[in-house]
Amino acid sequence: MQILSLSLSNYRIFKRLEMDFPQRLTLLVGNNAQGKTSILEAIHFLSIFTSPLASSDREAINLLALKEEIPVGRIVGGIQKAGKKHTLEIRLILNPAQNGSGRLRKEVLIDGVKKKLFDAVGFFNSVLFLPQMTRILEDGPEERRKYIDQLLSQAYPGYVRALSDYQAALSRRNALLKLLFDKGGDEGQLAYWDEMIATNGATIIEARIKSISDFEEYFREQFRRLTGSREEIRLDYQPSYNGENQANRQLELGINQSASNPFGYAEIRENFLARLKTLRREEIRRGVTTIGPHRDEIRFFSNDIDLGVFGSRGQIRTAVMALKIAETQWLKDKSGELPVLLLDETLAELDELRRADLLNSLGLDEQAILTTTDLKLFSPDFAKTCQVWQVAEGRVEKSNSG
Repeated sequence: MQILSLSLSNYRIFKRLEMDFPQRLTLLVGNNAQGKTSILEAIHFLSIFTSPLASSDREAINLLALKEEIPVGRIVGGIQKAGKKHTLEIRLILNPAQNGSGRLRKEVLIDGVKKKLFDAVGFFNSVLFLPQMTRILEDGPEERRKYIDQLLSQAYPGYVRALSDYQAALSRRNALLKLLFDKGGDEGQLAYWDEMIATNGATIIEARIKSISDFEEYFREQFRRLTGSREEIRLDYQPSYNGENQANRQLELGINQSASNPFGYAEIRENFLARLKTLRREEIRRGVTTIGPHRDEIRFFSNDIDLGVFGSRGQIRTAVMALKIAETQWLKDKSGELPVLLLDETLAELDELRRADLLNSLGLDEQAILTTTDLKLFSPDFAKTCQVWQVAEGRVEKSNSG
């Protein structure tokens, strides 16, 4: 899988941009705040259909375009997949609203034909590394759930829809719980939302359990490569626990997980639904759904040290890089094609040894697009293998360097 070309209209700093990419390596060189990261963001937008940077996708629309009657931002990618060329387009349309804020509408077109977002996710796969992604390890469990959800959305058709339906049902169920506590009423009203929560939650939980265990092997291998086999790492996936049973490592859903006998969707759903009914009184009192995939946690341990608590900056950054390179191999095995690897300021905080390990870990098959403020961070031999673009104030030009 490759991206052959990128066209941007009214996107971030770019009023208009046209560029192409070679089969292997591209280096985007320029000072900070010139548009390098926005190019990577736009490419990854084609994979997950939301911005990995902005709190709201409307932030991606060029500021000058906001003065237009109906602002529209466009990302158009020329894609090669399974030996065939396709065009993937995303339109960010800001429709006017009475309160003046506007409502964003997204359209996705594949080869000129409109598609539903849920059906189009996973058509083009990419893996993005940003320096701020160290928060996957450093911040709260919400960041780690977001990370795993975006990864699985590219690999499993239906995952994004199940996640969206689950979150919508969770919001409605929580609102009803609070209403029942404040004003009373028939607890049986929760039955419908229990069904929705259990049905979609079981899809999410099953995918997470099976995928995280599988993905961990890829992650371990890449972490060993990046550390020269000097360090080991493991993932500790913790589906939502009951506080009383957490010390005994019993799943809140009442499911006994076994690596040799993994449980499936039907069992997860049945236990989830039963547990929701058992917890009704408590959850009405608390006004919140206390179990489910929205409360899952994942921890990262290197040589039995929790990196999120005790890891050094270099260890955390190396772990995130290992995650990203592992994603490329894992997604390849799931889809049959290597995703595009997008690396933003990858080498800036790595020491010379880890820098060399990273560059050596890039395979000979994947397409990678990297950014840097300093071309000298790359060896002359490596730079010669790359197509180099200079990025300055929203303008992109091919360079003779490399």
